[in-house]
Amino acid sequence: MAPKDPLLGSLKVCVLNLQSSGQTVTDSSPHLSSCCELLELVLRKGIQQPVVSLVQRDYWQCLEQIPLHDTCGRLPAVSLAVEQTKACKKLLSAQGRGRYLLRLALSRKILPQFINHLLHTPRILEWYCPTLSIIRNEEFLEPFMSLLLVLSHMDFKLDMENCSFLDESWLIPVSDIYEVVPCRELGLVLRYLHGRVFVLELSPGSQAYVDKFISPGDIIDEINGTSLRNAKNGQAGVVLSRLKGCPLSIRVVRWHQQDGSVYRPLIKLLRTLREDNPGLQLVPAPSQHSSRTEQKASSSSSSQCLKDGRIVYIVQYLGKANIGMFGGKEVLQHAIPQVLHKNLPSKEVLLDLKETHLTCTDRNAKTRLPRNPHSTGFCCVVLKASSIKECEDIVCRIGETDPMEDENLRQCLRRPTAQGQAAPGNFRVGGEEME
Repeated sequence: MAPKDPLLGSLKVCVLNLQSSGQTVTDSSPHLSSCCELLELVLRKGIQQPVVSLVQRDYWQCLEQIPLHDTCGRLPAVSLAVEQTKACKKLLSAQGRGRYLLRLALSRKILPQFINHLLHTPRILEWYCPTLSIIRNEEFLEPFMSLLLVLSHMDFKLDMENCSFLDESWLIPVSDIYEVVPCRELGLVLRYLHGRVFVLELSPGSQAYVDKFISPGDIIDEINGTSLRNAKNGQAGVVLSRLKGCPLSIRVVRWHQQDGSVYRPLIKLLRTLREDNPGLQLVPAPSQHSSRTEQKASSSSSSQCLKDGRIVYIVQYLGKANIGMFGGKEVLQHAIPQVLHKNLPSKEVLLDLKETHLTCTDRNAKTRLPRNPHSTGFCCVVLKASSIKECEDIVCRIGETDPMEDENLRQCLRRPTAQGQAAPGNFRVGGEEME
């Protein structure tokens, strides 16, 4: 009977489990981490350490040497994968780079190429012990290559940017992208711990506080492509200052898994964080989806809804009035009562706060409110929110890109009605006709 290796037996079970699903393999596939770990153990088994060296040899050193021995340039896919791995600034160890390269090779279906060229490169192959390794054992090599061939026929869709914890674990954390429009204050209170940038709290009234996308305990992994892995104190602030006034794309690593349990590699760090900050409350974010709009849709109140993949406010349209060629708050203070005194029936509309402009759409007709074709100046549009708090939130969102606009809106909010009662929730938008 042919000898059997327990690693190959376990790897075969994992590969068959991945294959049986019949679906594209993603980071959330339950058997992916086990499969990758077994591949790592196979490639690591039997590696001989140099007699005199301060660096312990790992399979990454073996694989990165392959392009160096390709004098004819026959391995472009292999060379590109190695160079991409070397260029990744989120990886600090040989173990992390080896794991990243394995995930990349699976995604690009080139893992069999790596092993084939390794077998035909004697200077690298001699690093493996002929009696202990699977790579140099002919009886074990054939079934191993067969399993790699099966993997190369499967589709892998892995998030290669979510790699900051590969130095420590094969367990991939939940990672989301937080898209932020230009704002005056993002409002994140940060703590640097062991090269990680943790969020301690969100400043009340800030953009992050309003969006409720990030929660205390989460990690800021990168900002607009700039990695914060192994960041020094204040480095995130420097990056944000450099990007002031620009849209932000922030990769957030969640402190918890999809099921709400703590991400295991973070347990010790979170414990230290809570000891230093007793008031830290770890509450999962409303959603762990990478889409910001989906996250907000799942946690929005009845005064918000999802339209064309965006979160919009449900407000009441009370009317509009032409205000001529000047749209300052002095004119608006007269225009708003003019609209209210008409006492027109309100209409439920969807208010979408976009980065450069606003749109107002009839909720029932699903069409934008019509423009006045004869109007050549500004138009005051009066809307009513469901509460004072929501009105203030909308005003805050509008005013983030224009401080003068913010002040104009707040002046109008403090204006009393003709009956001498406060009119919370009534506000004008933009000092001009809505699209």
